Amino acid sequence: MAKLALLARMEAKPGKEAEVEAFLVSALPLAQAEDDTISWFALKLGPSTFGIFDTFEAESGRQAHLNGPIAAALMANAEALLSSPPVIEQVELLAAK
Repeated sequence: MAKLALLARMEAKPGKEAEVEAFLVSALPLAQAEDDTISWFALKLGPSTFGIFDTFEAESGRQAHLNGPIAAALMANAEALLSSPPVIEQVELLAAK
C-alpha cells in the first residue's frame, strides 16, 4: 500500500487556465514512466485552481518525483502560467481503498 503522497495546489493566472489544464494533461506520460509513482492524478478544483495528487510506497520514490521531469517542467513554467508558486505538501496516508 502506498504510504506517502504529494498534494500540489496551483492557481492559474487569469487567461492561462486552459494552458495550465493542457500542461497537466500532457504530464500524464511522464508520470506513467515513473516506476515509483504508484498513482498520479491531475485535478481541476475550480475555474482557475488546479492540483496534482500522487502516491508512493517509499520516500525515495517521492523524492525522485520531486526531482523529476514533471516538477522541473512545472517550475520552469510557473512564472508564466501561475499567479503564485505552487504549494506542494508532503502527505502521509493513513488509510486507502
